[in-house]
Amino acid sequence: MTYVILFLEFLKIGAFTFGGGYAMIPFIQETVIRHEWLTTQELVDFIAVSESTPGAFAVNISTYVGSQVGGFFGAVCATLGVVLPAFVIILILAKIYDKFKNSKKVQGAMFGLKSTVVGLIGATVISIAIEVFFADGFSSSVMLTSTFWFSVVIFAVMLFLLLYKKFSPILIVVLSATLGIIAGYTGII
Repeated sequence: MTYVILFLEFLKIGAFTFGGGYAMIPFIQETVIRHEWLTTQELVDFIAVSESTPGAFAVNISTYVGSQVGGFFGAVCATLGVVLPAFVIILILAKIYDKFKNSKKVQGAMFGLKSTVVGLIGATVISIAIEVFFADGFSSSVMLTSTFWFSVVIFAVMLFLLLYKKFSPILIVVLSATLGIIAGYTGII
């Protein structure tokens, strides 16, 4: 029964999420918390791992959640569930898109979907930022900790390097992990 639930939940996520893996995060978060498959902190940790490993984000995260819940077969069920809708939809759209791409209705739908995806990603960024920066709640004592300020500095530096210096995301991930390891060994965090 667990395998069927994993497959159906990730099939829903795959079928009703537009905009790629990041747009799936709110749906995945709601699902794993509702089923008590992972805690919010475990999900945030794996989002970081999933982002820094090769492959599609949605596949990585669904495979991880599935393996946590149901081992190897759970990973297969969750991954198939999340990938199957996109596969089928892309096959269908590839056949009919040329006929309808200039339609005002199709263009309007695409405009609305793009705006919604930006909103979903923005909500996810805020949710994850709160979990990372304020894991212990909002208080002045949290803001006085070295962990808080280290996280803020890492975030600001990496954002600057990505946006203004056009550093490679791979280099950013390696640099961030290295700084985190150093901070852990030196007792900063």
